[in-house]
Amino acid sequence: MSNLLQEIEAQIAGLTTGLQRQNVGTVREIGDGVARIEGLTDAMMNEMLDFGNGVMGLALNLEETELGAIILGDYTGIKEGQEVRTTGKLLQVPVGKELLGRVVNTLGEPLDGKGPIPASTYYPVEKIAPGIIKRRSVNQPVQTGIMAIDAMIPIGRGQRELIIGDRSTGKTTLGIDTIINNARLNRAAEEAGDTGYRPLYSIYVAIGQKQSNIANVIRVLEENGALPYTIVVVAAASDSATSQYLAPFAGCAMGEWFMDHGMDALIIYDDLSKHATAYRQVSLVLKRPSGREAYPGDVFYLHSRLLERSARLNEKYGNGSLTALPIIETQMGDVSAYIPTNVISITDGQIYLETDLFYQGIRPAISVGLSVSRVGSAAQIKAMKQVAGRIKGDLAQFRELAAFAQFGSDLDAKTQALIARGKRIVEIFKQPQYQPVPVELQVAILWAVQNNFLDDVPVEQVKEFQNRLTEFLTTRKAELLARLAREKEIKPDLAEALKAALTEFKQLTA
Repeated sequence: MSNLLQEIEAQIAGLTTGLQRQNVGTVREIGDGVARIEGLTDAMMNEMLDFGNGVMGLALNLEETELGAIILGDYTGIKEGQEVRTTGKLLQVPVGKELLGRVVNTLGEPLDGKGPIPASTYYPVEKIAPGIIKRRSVNQPVQTGIMAIDAMIPIGRGQRELIIGDRSTGKTTLGIDTIINNARLNRAAEEAGDTGYRPLYSIYVAIGQKQSNIANVIRVLEENGALPYTIVVVAAASDSATSQYLAPFAGCAMGEWFMDHGMDALIIYDDLSKHATAYRQVSLVLKRPSGREAYPGDVFYLHSRLLERSARLNEKYGNGSLTALPIIETQMGDVSAYIPTNVISITDGQIYLETDLFYQGIRPAISVGLSVSRVGSAAQIKAMKQVAGRIKGDLAQFRELAAFAQFGSDLDAKTQALIARGKRIVEIFKQPQYQPVPVELQVAILWAVQNNFLDDVPVEQVKEFQNRLTEFLTTRKAELLARLAREKEIKPDLAEALKAALTEFKQLTA
């Protein structure tokens, strides 16, 4: 009995009483995933709010008498008059290598049924972009494996290159091909024990897409062995507008972790047109004043603060990079619409996909005249610069002359030669989806074009010639390709070796 009394006395002695200050408000109105709350005087912008029963919200509208918050997850259990508390925390998502190979939602929770993600680090969803002092110029390539892009519209690590075009013109395919190509490069470097190679990790953010399309992308990544190097962030069409609005920011935070730790990451936002629509929906429900096309006035800032977070950091800050490939869907090829012009002005160039070219069988359907890279050529390897210098000009001239030549007028020999060269380049740049080409092979094929090895090949047989040449180089001249990949420059002796190999191939196929 005495023991029991001593225990009770000890517990009473150890009891501390003190006041705990909490900021509590009440729900005044709830509907459409938005709550209006009274009494939360100390709430911060983008602060997490606790509605109880595990339901969280995000403070977005701070007004004089009330606060507008968007609910994360299921809001059906929230009732008018119930209490809401501030948490003092900003919205965070898990980050780190543990997320690679996983499919997650906007909050970083797994959707793939592979169990919980053991992430220990969290990053805020909204973060200020790196300043000018932290950055350096782009000087390392992102090899997409798509010949037309790597040759004419190159992308560098830390760049933001917009992919723009109508629906069903192959925009997503460009992004997926880039992920697959870099996963292969990562794996090859791992197997060879190449410590000098910097792996490129990928994040694919699906915004407002059909579940079936997202499942197809995941299947393609899995079949091509790219999923272990990729994080897939999903905010499907069936998810709330809140999820779709926050998804790119969550994906960006995951990419920033790699950048901050001296690694390279690539993020694909598919697509920002649907993202702007989701943000408009959220803003209108929050009763924010609407502007042009009913978009809120800060829709430009929405995308600029997201894309400015992509950067190439200098040596002092870890030398990491985050490359962004935002996708924008146009209507009837109208690049002068509101959202397309906004994003064009934020990015460092755009790859424009044309519907007409797509239906003519020219795939990827890249419009050479309207596509541009304002940075990437500084990151191209020297060998590619040597062979690709004239090609964009030749192709642009060919497009002009082809329109002129269809009138059937007699053309001089020089013009006919330009048209013949252009037709062959168009054929060379045709490429099936999910089959990226290594850069050394691209250089060898383009060198053959530039040095007139294809001039006597009929246009309809160019693709077959290219396929046979690819097989010949990869099986019989693997050492030559390895040398090209190693030296990254076509010196006179390497040019001689290429010439000898191509002459031997022409004799074999004659």
